[in-house]
Amino acid sequence: MDFKKSAFLPLLVLMLVVGSQAGGIAIYWGQNGQEGTLSDTCATGNYQYVILAFLSSFGNGNKPMLNLAGHCDPYSNGCTKLSSDIKSCQAKGIKVILSIGGGAGGYTLASSQDARQLSTYLWNNFLGGKSPSRPLGEAVLDGVDFDIEGGTSQHWDELARFLSGYSNRGKKVILTAAPQCPFPDAWVGGALKTGLFDYVWVQFYNNPPCQYTSGDASNLENAWKTWISSIHAGKIFLGLPAAPSAAGSGFIPVNDLISTVIPALKGSEKYGGVMLWSKYYDDQTGYSAAIKSHV
Repeated sequence: MDFKKSAFLPLLVLMLVVGSQAGGIAIYWGQNGQEGTLSDTCATGNYQYVILAFLSSFGNGNKPMLNLAGHCDPYSNGCTKLSSDIKSCQAKGIKVILSIGGGAGGYTLASSQDARQLSTYLWNNFLGGKSPSRPLGEAVLDGVDFDIEGGTSQHWDELARFLSGYSNRGKKVILTAAPQCPFPDAWVGGALKTGLFDYVWVQFYNNPPCQYTSGDASNLENAWKTWISSIHAGKIFLGLPAAPSAAGSGFIPVNDLISTVIPALKGSEKYGGVMLWSKYYDDQTGYSAAIKSHV
């Protein structure tokens, strides 16, 4: 019996597993009625996180309201049908997260009380609380994503603290954010300082000073190093458009991503994977399927 050899192999396997930062793919879904159902999205097997976009109206006296584009009409309670889809995704081990904000605006937090009220609303209507009018039905979402691109930079840190406090009631409330790659982010920079965010998918697009340009990853790498060294978060993700038409700039061709960009980022313990905008554009290009085994 070759004892040394047999004892060494499991150790080698363990070293290989620990040494390679395997990542996942997060996808935004909800802003195009032509991108397929939520259930179909999760059935692809390409995504570990599906982010429902967006709760686009809230705060400062505005009634919180979902906008899921052509998928369903929240005004007629038509989005409750998504409850079974959410549960089918979660049964596959996929985290389903509600994104608040978005690029259209129509939201702000006017005070600490405003932040507290929104956290209560989110808990009762989308998370583990109770409400007679849950917009997505009885399914309990896994967390809340901060995609703040308007309003002011105030009180998002308080919202994060209030939401995090609900984790004490049983199921953990995952907190994620989608800041722009210039550091610190103009909107949620303060909130990220709380150290409460589990996943931060940084938008490395529509921001030329810190994104990839043909053949040159130095600006992106420098910004990445700033993010991973400055933010206390569970994992940092590389946020990208899934097609050239999905953003004004910042698309990275599959071969460049696989050969140049991902190898430069994977050495970080905080590397979490890739976030894509969005499912609609991913359907056009097959981007997630092409990069999945390399992420």
